[in-house]
Amino acid sequence: MPQRPVVIGVDSSTQSTKAAVVDAEDGTLLALGRAPHTVTGESGARETDPENWWGALALAVADALKQAAVPSAAVTGIAVAGQQHGLVALGADGRPLRPALLWNDTRSAPEAAALTTALGGPGAWLARTGSVPVAAMTAAKWQWLRAHEPATADRTAAVRLPHDFLTERLAGIAVTDPGDASGTCWYDTAHGAYDPELLALLGLDPAQLPAVAPSAATRAGSLTRTAADALGLPPGIAVAVGTGDNMAAAVGLGLGGAAGGDGLLDHPVVSLGTSGTVFAATRTRPASPGLSGFAAADGGYLPLGCTLNCTLAVDRIATLLGLDREDAAPGDGLVLLPYLDGERTPDLPHATGLLTGLRHSSTPRALLGAAYEGAVFTVLRALDELLTACGLDPADQAVRDRPLRLIGGGARGRAWTGTVRRLSGRPLVVPAATELVALGAAALAAAAVTGAAPVALARAWGTGEGETLPPVPRDEETWTRIAHVLDRAAPTLLS
Repeated sequence: MPQRPVVIGVDSSTQSTKAAVVDAEDGTLLALGRAPHTVTGESGARETDPENWWGALALAVADALKQAAVPSAAVTGIAVAGQQHGLVALGADGRPLRPALLWNDTRSAPEAAALTTALGGPGAWLARTGSVPVAAMTAAKWQWLRAHEPATADRTAAVRLPHDFLTERLAGIAVTDPGDASGTCWYDTAHGAYDPELLALLGLDPAQLPAVAPSAATRAGSLTRTAADALGLPPGIAVAVGTGDNMAAAVGLGLGGAAGGDGLLDHPVVSLGTSGTVFAATRTRPASPGLSGFAAADGGYLPLGCTLNCTLAVDRIATLLGLDREDAAPGDGLVLLPYLDGERTPDLPHATGLLTGLRHSSTPRALLGAAYEGAVFTVLRALDELLTACGLDPADQAVRDRPLRLIGGGARGRAWTGTVRRLSGRPLVVPAATELVALGAAALAAAAVTGAAPVALARAWGTGEGETLPPVPRDEETWTRIAHVLDRAAPTLLS
């Protein structure tokens, strides 16, 4: 019996690479290979050698193919979804000049503020890019490199995002997509092109940047012989342009601004991972200084709010208390804002954690529960800002009655899920698929092979379907208590 075609979707995240071998016809996940990344840095620095990503990609693909027990000749396409915003500086030989500055490296906060002022304030940036520079954005990181390592900046022949770097290694072609490009703060989301004035402000030559393909599912080219030998795959298979991890997750969920409906009215998404993100696919271009006005992978827009401190921050609190991450109780009057790495939404890059309300009667379990509440509150407040920017009233009961899609590692945790239900008061849809970024990348790969629309493919595969959890009464008391503390403390947290 002939072997059915398969595709490989790659999720190159902050901590690891995952490679999903997927049946190209029905979307069945046949195997998932993994390989870790090494992240270094302290005092706000977060860096990884891009060669580590390439090595991890080879290991993850080999692991996945071994598990799937399918011949490599069955693979017809591959696509990479990568962590957003990272700055990869390449020399004239195409090799990294230094470790990549990652999205959660906050050293570039002063450069972000200076860029905002240089263009005339937040409104000017929103009009051009849909986003205001924050430390995470690639433009701020490039300015940091120019200021702190000018010799390296001067030697930089090419600037790439993490997924661009890997796609170029696969196909030998420098290309990116609108979704990931929109996270640089030098891409004009209204006109779908790099902004010449912003490039001049940043001292960037357009020749240093990859071309922007029409969509993430565009075929970038074919797998080169060198890459094929490194990965154990057939040379010449389709390589999709690929995209950023958030855009790929939206594809995996079957959400897309260009694919029937705006995607926002039914299921805005809350993702609980290393970072906490909220996003929704929409045809409109919302502009809010507290959000990133990203483009979607297949057309339309993907406005997003991101918090730096989510599962890792709460796990750190659990470790300090000597508790299992699930051994949490409601906060019982405690407020813990776990801003262990600064914060992005709200934009508090130099913030540290804040604890208040401690009493003799406070228990370790309540303290851990307060960490969950602080993290979830921050994510849900970002969701309220997103809804408002898209013309919806977060307090409207009809809006609250619409489900949230809950994804990411935290969606599998009892404490995380319970806290989101209690503080949101909304029904939750928890997709059965756990690797939505990799599955979204697989849909991009399949689309590059067949010419189909990737969101339509993901919908046909059913990767966004899952269990619906009914709403519970919203814990207004806890919500109000945390809001009061954050609003009162924000000016202090800025310093």
